[in-house]
Amino acid sequence: MSTAGSAPTAGTPAPAAGTPASGTGTSVSATGPSTPAPGTPAPGRRLVQLYAGLALYGASSALLVAAGLGLEPWNVLHQGLAELTGLSIGAVSIVVGAAVLLLWVPLRQRPGLGTVSNVFVVGLAMDGTLALLPDVRSLALRAPLLLAGIVLNGMATGLYIAARFGPGPRDGLMTGLHRRTGRSIRLMRTGVEAAVVITGFLLGGTIGVGTVLYAVSIGPLAQVFLRWFALPSAPAGSAIVAAGTPERVILRP
Repeated sequence: MSTAGSAPTAGTPAPAAGTPASGTGTSVSATGPSTPAPGTPAPGRRLVQLYAGLALYGASSALLVAAGLGLEPWNVLHQGLAELTGLSIGAVSIVVGAAVLLLWVPLRQRPGLGTVSNVFVVGLAMDGTLALLPDVRSLALRAPLLLAGIVLNGMATGLYIAARFGPGPRDGLMTGLHRRTGRSIRLMRTGVEAAVVITGFLLGGTIGVGTVLYAVSIGPLAQVFLRWFALPSAPAGSAIVAAGTPERVILRP
């Protein structure tokens, strides 16, 4: 029976000098670094997924604006503030997102890369897409734009949430309120979104059939696309994963 510290048996090469022994079950090669554990998502792929999702989210919101048949709750507020201030709706989205992120401080929420990126990328993508879209007046064109915007929004939501770089500032506000008050996420979401819709409408934001259709369909759509774009779980304690992404905020309106 061999004991700790005994010499290698005949025919078994000793480890090369400076080669660390593996204490985690991952084999270590003397000729180079170990291969990442199977199932670990590549950071590059996750970054592409994050920014593709955020850009598509902004583009989908622009389609809803162009359709003119009703916006998702926060963009009702953004549009109303844009009417009031003369800023573009994308610029207002950035300002409101930054203001909401400041509310994370008393709620003791920790933002991730996706949280900060959400503030800027969505607004820029929205304004960029609106600059490219023609003025659409015919209902025969506006209705397909609305449907395309809602489906694309669900796809974008699945993409950026599945990347696991942290929730958007508005989603994190709801989960933070949930933790601090003990109230359900559903109640927090309903209360916050009702407030922003009413405020936005009073300021001139658009509420319509698109607002209702978005509310009833975004949860199921996001659920489907989250499954499509799901990535393997990252190791516990990974520095690049923002834990606790609040899927329930999106999926359970």
